[in-house]
Parts: sequence; C-alpha cells; structure tokens
Amino acid sequence: MFYETFDTILAWSLLINLGILIFWFVMFIIFHDSLYALHSRWFKISLERFDSIHYAAMAFYKVCIFIFNLSPYLAIRIMG
Repeated sequence: MFYETFDTILAWSLLINLGILIFWFVMFIIFHDSLYALHSRWFKISLERFDSIHYAAMAFYKVCIFIFNLSPYLAIRIMG
C-alpha cells in the first residue's frame, strides 16, 4: 500500500517537474531578448553571463529531478 502511494506521488512529481523544466526552457528560448533586457535593467550583467546562469540553473534543476524524483521512482518500481 505504501509503495503504490509513494510510487504514484513520485511519478506525478517527476512529470510536474519535467513540465516545469520544459516550460522554463521554451520560455527562455522564446522570450530570451526581453528577459535579458528586463534583468539587465536590474543587474549589470553581460549576455554571456545571463545565458550561463540560466544554463547552469536548468542543469542543476534537471540533476535534482533525477536524484530526488527519478531515482527513488525507479528504485520503488524495481523493488516493488
């Protein structure tokens, strides 16, 4: 009982987090120039730095999804 519930929670969490990551990537591609213009008003930041911050943040978010959602989900599916 516990494993089925936890399995379902992890599956939904995985899908939601992957959806957020994909949405972030698509919005970053579509609104790149306007996002940069907005952030460059607040912070003195170069375009290369702006891109590298977003790329690193997306990579970190993806790794966190793999560690905290996908790995436990696969472990429960294999063991259960």
